[in-house]
Amino acid sequence: MTAPGAGLRVEDVVVLYRDDDGTTKAAVDGLTLAVAPGEVVALLGPSGSGKSSLLRAVAGLEPVARGRVTWDGTDLAGVPVHRRGMGLMFQDGQLFPHRDVARNVAFGLQMQRVPRAERARRVAELLDLVGLAGFGDRDVASLSGGERQRVALARSLAPRPRLLLLDEPLSALDRALRERLADDVRAALTATGTTALFVTHDHDEAFAVADRIAVMDAGHLLQVDPPAVLWHRPSSRRVAEFLGYEAFVAAGSPVGRALTGEAGAPAPDALLAVGPGSLHRVPDGVAATVRGAGFRRGVVELVVDVEGVGRVTVVEPSGDPAAALPAVGTQVTVRADPHRVAVVGGYG
Repeated sequence: MTAPGAGLRVEDVVVLYRDDDGTTKAAVDGLTLAVAPGEVVALLGPSGSGKSSLLRAVAGLEPVARGRVTWDGTDLAGVPVHRRGMGLMFQDGQLFPHRDVARNVAFGLQMQRVPRAERARRVAELLDLVGLAGFGDRDVASLSGGERQRVALARSLAPRPRLLLLDEPLSALDRALRERLADDVRAALTATGTTALFVTHDHDEAFAVADRIAVMDAGHLLQVDPPAVLWHRPSSRRVAEFLGYEAFVAAGSPVGRALTGEAGAPAPDALLAVGPGSLHRVPDGVAATVRGAGFRRGVVELVVDVEGVGRVTVVEPSGDPAAALPAVGTQVTVRADPHRVAVVGGYG
């Protein structure tokens, strides 16, 4: 069992910055968050939400104006960056161009004065873990962007940091590569038992990497939950909108009941959040008008105006490749899949 106070704890932390007009504002405003040993928490939010400011405050790179940051109950105030026992990984990887791959990965171990043979074993182990076995002698300039980020991850893990801080580490890569590397980052963190705080604005990355996701907006923490709970039970309409839900309807309204059917309907005072994939076409559902149709990555996407709900994206398997897409203006009827509609506890 984890001891109370073990791991990282951020308590009522405020981080200030000076705006262009000279006004002091809060980048992080009274935020409290705990990360247990071995846990991976993603900070997810739009640009300017305070994610990176919080991460930098934990690292000791930004001053904390109020509150405190602790590790295993010990206040880190006044502890310099290099003595916090934390690893840092950024968007550009920041590899040393004059060192080959192995010597990049070994850098932190050299700083710790780890014996040469033990360094070599650790470097080989981590390069194998991140899928770069045999790359030790390579010049880093010869690597692709994805390979460089794998080296940066291995280098960050090598000294066995008690906390790894990752700030948008995959954002410079293309979408397909980000998706693959997000899974690899998760696997590496899990295999090494590394406690991590992972900053991202990308929903898919957060859901792929994290044990829990902390949604931030305007310096505030809106919700912290495991990915499945966050997706199916957003705490507010604001969280649901950020996650990509497109329309909202009272569960007890006539259209709410028609969408979900009587069986298994949520409480009448709940708010149903409807997003891409929540609805499917049926012969006897709620009336909708097709406003757009397209084919993407093996599925058909229909943008429809649903009577009493609003504009929503219907996502369906592509089926017959010769079948024509519905024309704009076509009338269809839809119903919700109860497992793909989020239930918001109130109208917040």
